[in-house]
Amino acid sequence: MLKNMKKSTKSNVITLGIVVGFYVLIQILSAAGALTNSFSGQLVPICAYVIMAVSLNLTVGMLGELSLGHAGFMSVGAFSGTLVYVVMSENAPQPLALLLAFVVGGAVAGLFGVLVGIPVLRLSGDYLAIVTLAFGEIVKNVMNACYLGVDSHGLHFSLKDSASLNLEVDGKVLINGAMGITGIKKASTFTIGIVLVIITLLVILNLVNSRAGRAIKAIRDNEIAARSVGVPITKYKLMAFVTSAVFAGVAGVLYALNYSSLVAKKFDYNTSILILVFVVLGGIGNLRGSVIAAAVLTVLPELLRSMNDYRMLIYAIVLIVVMIFNQSPEMIALRKRLTARFRKEDAEGKGAKDKEKKGVA
Repeated sequence: MLKNMKKSTKSNVITLGIVVGFYVLIQILSAAGALTNSFSGQLVPICAYVIMAVSLNLTVGMLGELSLGHAGFMSVGAFSGTLVYVVMSENAPQPLALLLAFVVGGAVAGLFGVLVGIPVLRLSGDYLAIVTLAFGEIVKNVMNACYLGVDSHGLHFSLKDSASLNLEVDGKVLINGAMGITGIKKASTFTIGIVLVIITLLVILNLVNSRAGRAIKAIRDNEIAARSVGVPITKYKLMAFVTSAVFAGVAGVLYALNYSSLVAKKFDYNTSILILVFVVLGGIGNLRGSVIAAAVLTVLPELLRSMNDYRMLIYAIVLIVVMIFNQSPEMIALRKRLTARFRKEDAEGKGAKDKEKKGVA
């Protein structure tokens, strides 16, 4: 038990070290003027996608349920958090408005996670995937038809058009249907993104290595056996699903506040599929792999932009090659050899410490 704890702690430190090292590297390159404007513009989306991939891996990898509605939770969090930021930034300090935006975005996404999760988690497999995909599309279509305004008399809501809001002279349209939210003051930075990535990793890694995490994995491996020994299935399924939704909402706020406008079409089913691709290519259940895959595959299309018409073709080929290589017998054997080597080094280190203790005694 103690040996497994040491191994997981070492793995967690390596994962967090990769994130911190990436941040330090970017700061050095930025100070040297070696970053292009295109790559600099990708830094915040990279952080948002890393959070999305890590949180989805909690549902897909640790819980073993296929969810295709992650973009829906991202959309709910993005719109609610951005609305809070737009309203609060006029009368409150920006750091406070930004903090409230992240808290509200995560809380609202978590609330929708509860509302969706209670009935949906009774399903499994393809049925769960279809229902969560439908949830994401419903959210997108509702936001496309939503009009929200504010004046001295309070909030006004409509599903028709902005003219039906009946705003006074001093009124302001907050959400304008398919045009979404415009005139957003950009507030997301790479530093904020890295902090949120670290918080996400700390929370999910601690959850995975806790008693609750072991129960979630037991449900994934054999739900009937877990139920037979008294594991509350619904409780732990909902815990994983809602935690995943909360961080998707936080990622949505981070992503939205990196642009001057926010539209619902950014969060369609293609986004959910893209996040799932990050999880699968990084390794289902491998949080470190999700971090690396999300970062690399977000930057890759920009690096291939000079290829013009062949850009997406090369991108698809890279995905296929990585997938085949990741599941090849040689790669699996290499991972086993590395694991055995680390275990051997740990055993030798432990033996050396025991000898030192006996010598002192």
